Amino acid sequence: MNICQIVRKGIRCQFAKRDGKCDYMGGRCHPVVIECSECENVGTFNNEMYCKIYMSPDAKWFGDGCPMCTNKKVVVKEVQKINPLKASKRAAKARKASKEK
Repeated sequence: MNICQIVRKGIRCQFAKRDGKCDYMGGRCHPVVIECSECENVGTFNNEMYCKIYMSPDAKWFGDGCPMCTNKKVVVKEVQKINPLKASKRAAKARKASKEK
């Protein structure tokens, strides 16, 4: 990777050419979106905030959000454990009740 000379000067960039010019769409990185403002991967370059990882952070905010975001909270749902014997008895009871009607 080469060093960027356009927006994020002095930072290694996968889209920088040998002369430091950007090979990304439009020839430069895109500023961060509102959701990224509190992320630790955001840096200020030329008085604007840019992501240190992604060139276009708005493209990463779909579904649950950016995969490298440091400010979002991960919610883990606890799965209720079901006894398989009780579950089979409930299913058999439901089948029996539906046949009688």
